[in-house]
Amino acid sequence: MTALTLGFIPLTDCAPLIVAQDRGLFAAEGLDVVLSREASWATIRDKVMVGALDAAHMLAPMALAATAGVGEPAAAMLAPLALAVNGAGVTLSNRLIHALPTGAETPQETAAALAGFIAQRRAGGEPPLTFAVVFPFSMHMYALRYWLASAGVDPDRDVRLVVVPPPRMVEQLRAGQVDGICVGAPWNTVASRGGLGRVVLRTSKFWPAGPDKVLGVTADFARREPRQLQALLRALVRAQAWCDAPENLRELSDLLARPEHVGAEADAIAPAISDELVFHRDGASVPRLEHARWFLEQMRRWNQIGPDVDQGGLAAAVYRPDLALEALQATGLGTAALPAMSPLFDGAAQTA
Repeated sequence: MTALTLGFIPLTDCAPLIVAQDRGLFAAEGLDVVLSREASWATIRDKVMVGALDAAHMLAPMALAATAGVGEPAAAMLAPLALAVNGAGVTLSNRLIHALPTGAETPQETAAALAGFIAQRRAGGEPPLTFAVVFPFSMHMYALRYWLASAGVDPDRDVRLVVVPPPRMVEQLRAGQVDGICVGAPWNTVASRGGLGRVVLRTSKFWPAGPDKVLGVTADFARREPRQLQALLRALVRAQAWCDAPENLRELSDLLARPEHVGAEADAIAPAISDELVFHRDGASVPRLEHARWFLEQMRRWNQIGPDVDQGGLAAAVYRPDLALEALQATGLGTAALPAMSPLFDGAAQTA
């Protein structure tokens, strides 16, 4: 047995790690796995970098940022598997919802209504609204920025963006410390069911089948332990397929609800699994280069990386669909061809 320690954040899309452990899929591959529930994405990143974690549930752009050395010392990392697509969203506080015009439903309409309110506050000399995101390099950060900017809001001038770990988002909203949150499941559902606000944008509407989480490992680990990495990927893709099966919804929700896992009510966890999150089907397990390139375009747009960065080379070095496809083929769970990329809510196309 090979001993591995894997990190995760209490979110619904950590499910493949939890299921692979609970159902003995790691053990069946000769892996003695310890799961480590971590407090923040910064902790996940740092522990993977220094080897305290062998691999982790990770924000999809985080491996790109770490390899580029953005915000911390560079550490070459890989994303050999996509863990899930969809699942995140934006929840606005009741105070903010009540201040907005009624009737806004589409992403464009809601963004326009919010932009008008932000402009009124600025004209009246009021402080900017505060929105919480989970990490500077995350689908959450880029989706929120893109969505606001689509309506003419400057995310760096017109609002205040703060980083809050996912499990603390609801308490920040309840305490009135933030006006809105952008976070993954189940925390938007927990907030709305708790009467703290309303979900106004889901990333499944922002970008259908858009990226969210990957498995993150250091490039050094992948070089030293290629057989162990493939064993890990095989266990996880089997778990992903199990997570997608509708008949497993109740068992999966109950499993994730345990305090050592996500620690939210099963009824708050189930909706995202049944309605939004995709773990395996339609090629969701494969880390797509198109996703990596979009993240790098957003990093460049928001001045997180400079024009000197070789975006194509960085994407190809970090995102490794070949490793995922090898595991999928070995388990018989492969897909003949990946589906075409969906456009963003504003019609912007993402191409290979």
